[in-house]
Amino acid sequence: MRQAISTEKQLGQLLLGLRKSQGLTQAQLAQQAGISQARLSVLELNPGRITVERLMRLLGVLGLELVVQEKGASAEASSSAQSEW
Repeated sequence: MRQAISTEKQLGQLLLGLRKSQGLTQAQLAQQAGISQARLSVLELNPGRITVERLMRLLGVLGLELVVQEKGASAEASSSAQSEW
């Protein structure tokens, strides 16, 4: 799966959609990520307040990784740029 995210709202929708597609309740995902169900609910609705640490934990539980690339960059271009670092 590859998903571009440009806004906070898109991040919240992505987290919500992924959780539901994996058949997880908020309580289940929150427990696995080490946060409260209430906090997860807030993050799905208002992800602008998520910390990087929490985002990485949630993505890890959902089996995802964070990839940052220039807007409009193709997968091949990002792979070659990564090898330059």
